[in-house]
Amino acid sequence: MVEDIINIRLPVEETFRIRKNVISNGEGKRICVVTGIHGDELEGQYVCFLLAQTLSRQPEMLHGTVEIYPAANPLGIGSIERGIPGFDLDMNRTFPGSDTGVMTEFVASKLVSDVAGADVVFDIHASNIFLTEIPQIRINERHKDLLLPLAVEANMDFIWVHGASTVLESTFAYALNSIGTPCLVVEMGVGMRLTGEYGQQLTNGILNTMKNLGMWDGDVLPVVTPIVSDSQDEVIYLNAQCSGMFMKTKSHGSFVKKGETVGYVFDPLGGEVLEYVNADKSGLLFTIREYPLVDEGSLMGRILVRGAEKK
Repeated sequence: MVEDIINIRLPVEETFRIRKNVISNGEGKRICVVTGIHGDELEGQYVCFLLAQTLSRQPEMLHGTVEIYPAANPLGIGSIERGIPGFDLDMNRTFPGSDTGVMTEFVASKLVSDVAGADVVFDIHASNIFLTEIPQIRINERHKDLLLPLAVEANMDFIWVHGASTVLESTFAYALNSIGTPCLVVEMGVGMRLTGEYGQQLTNGILNTMKNLGMWDGDVLPVVTPIVSDSQDEVIYLNAQCSGMFMKTKSHGSFVKKGETVGYVFDPLGGEVLEYVNADKSGLLFTIREYPLVDEGSLMGRILVRGAEKK
């Protein structure tokens, strides 16, 4: 059953409408799948499609309720903009919002209140257009005890526990976790694109989570055992030392050795390599630059290092 949770008339005969698909079969647990908070992040759209398709084909296997929100920022998705068009605003910096605030605050408040109380929420993001990410869940250490047991069931390759100092308290996930509604932030793929295998991987992870909650009797493929990082010095950042065009030579998900080249910055006019971007340490290259135009200081990649390699 499709429902409107927000339906606001805008100027020039436009409407701001957030819709959800409620799929229910009796009483039981409740999960919510939310995506599209950033309009240029589309990877979650395929997850919503696959999940709705699976549940509609085997409704008898469901025990409980699944609520699917494909487009939390429909105007952003429609115009391929990260934020809310016309407001110059990142929607994921407006939570928990306010019932008596301006439109963007009201929308944020309604979304939080509609999702609140779920047993698990998946807040699905892609990377932006500049970076490609392996499938991962990012949580903050303030909510580690609540979220980590759920995250390991979700079939993601990597779980990255952030320090409290990096937490943005205005995000959708933080607002929910602060009121006791477990919300897992998924990052995978690249902006403005769909990565089919990642969508399949996360959908299987959601079904696995549902099975563990007693919500799903259907088949679930085996899930991966994620790498978990909860040490703040295990992730190193690679940044460009000059401006130019970037050609990657390593894919995200690769294991690289210290000193190994992951790509290079070149000058298309002069025909010369300006910089080789090399790994400072050995480890898992879980982020790599996708967009080729770079400026000095641009993020080129992230590497997860373990054990002796940190020294």
